[in-house]
This record gives sequence, C-alpha cells and structure tokens, in this order.
Amino acid sequence: MTDTLPPCPECASVYTYAMDALLVCPECGHEWSAEAAPDAPMVRDSVGNVLVDGDTVTVIKDLKVKGSSSVVKVGTKVRGIRLVDGDHDIDCKVPGIGQMGLKSQFVKKAAD
Repeated sequence: MTDTLPPCPECASVYTYAMDALLVCPECGHEWSAEAAPDAPMVRDSVGNVLVDGDTVTVIKDLKVKGSSSVVKVGTKVRGIRLVDGDHDIDCKVPGIGQMGLKSQFVKKAAD
C-alpha cells in the first residue's frame, strides 16, 4: 500500500486502518469518513490533549493581561472555550477578567 492513513482525530494514534468506507482507530474505537478530512489542524493543550469547543481548561501559568494591571492566576478554571484561528487559538471568558484570547500552550484540559 502506497497511501499512508491519517492519524486518529480523537487520540492522534497512528495505528488507524481502513474498514469499508470508514477509517477506524483500534486504540480509542473512533470511526470517521475517509472523505471528511479535517479542515483545521487540531488544537492541543500544554500536555498534548486535543481541545474542542466547549471544553473546560485550567491556566498553568500566571498570565499578564495586555493593557491592564490584571493577572490571570495559575489554576484559574475557564469553562466553555471556543477554538479560533490566529495567534491566540482560544476565545473565552475568564472569571473576574472578562472576554479574552488565550494560547493553548498555557492551558491544560480539565476534567469536567
């Protein structure tokens, strides 16, 4: 076989295989269509977990808010994130600060 199959969009496993018209991941059991290639690259947090819209994340480092004297403290839990394209790949509402953009390298996915 000359084609290499894409990794699993859920867990990024490289052990995917084709079954009829679907691609299957043996590690997490995710099935997806071979024609429906992902439009946007996957966004991962600081430890490599895949982030999706609506996730809850925790800030892993004190972050200064640009144009203000405020600081987003380590351990701040942010709920209902939205993934966007650009320099900051997460739009969210930080408690006590308000609407802002975060970089995924400074957050960790939290257990809901």
